[in-house]
Amino acid sequence: MKESGIGSQKIIRRKRDGELEYLPDDLTIEEPLEIHVGRQVLATTMRTPGHDEELAAGFLVSEAVVHKREEIAEISANSENTVVVDLAAGLQLKLNSLQRFGTISSSCGICGKTSIEAIRQNFPAIQSRGLRIDIQTLLSLPKLLRKQQGDFARTGGIHAAGIFDLHAQRQIVREDIGRHNAVDKAIGRAFLDGLLPLDRHILLVSGRASFEIVQKALAAGIPIVAAVSAPSTLAVDFARESNQTLIGFLRPPSFNIYSHIERVILERIAC
Repeated sequence: MKESGIGSQKIIRRKRDGELEYLPDDLTIEEPLEIHVGRQVLATTMRTPGHDEELAAGFLVSEAVVHKREEIAEISANSENTVVVDLAAGLQLKLNSLQRFGTISSSCGICGKTSIEAIRQNFPAIQSRGLRIDIQTLLSLPKLLRKQQGDFARTGGIHAAGIFDLHAQRQIVREDIGRHNAVDKAIGRAFLDGLLPLDRHILLVSGRASFEIVQKALAAGIPIVAAVSAPSTLAVDFARESNQTLIGFLRPPSFNIYSHIERVILERIAC
């Protein structure tokens, strides 16, 4: 169950008329979370508390530590900002995997990794060819995501990741101070529910589309990734190589398509 990700602090606010007021202000909580696999500490990430089991599961999926739901025997979080994942009997964590991870900040999920080669996991490219989404459906997604961003409405300082089907039906939406954590929470929920691969779905993120966001989507089998803001050059290159459709600046009525345009039904919307 989700814990509160919002805290309150007293502030002094200068209003438009120049007067000052002393009042409480809602802020997004940022705390460390240690992810353990058995007795090994795999990573520490700065995140917003809540859905910690999903975050750990999504992280393990996106880093290719696990591939199937049955590979996780048990996953549990405690009040000490720790999640412990027990792998299925006979499944062992490769020791060299531990060397790739350090402390992960809320703004960067790949900080501390030594090279791009170290984080390019061996996920197969998307295979779907006939999958298509129409413009009206695509343009409806940002509004649908905002409706689920309750913590953002209160704090203005938290990211969201939403998984939708091709008919704009919301499947999972999660929020976190780290955009990569929000994606891991959404993918982790789908993984724990046995829904992967999400090969007929679209991932929408409220911020920019980094290489890591696109890689996490690939790990979950998601063929279409959309972002409200810009992608990076590496994200675009990776999406093209992985046969993923990447959409940026999705701000109705406009958007940019950076890769695999064939999945978007391009027809002019009547004004």
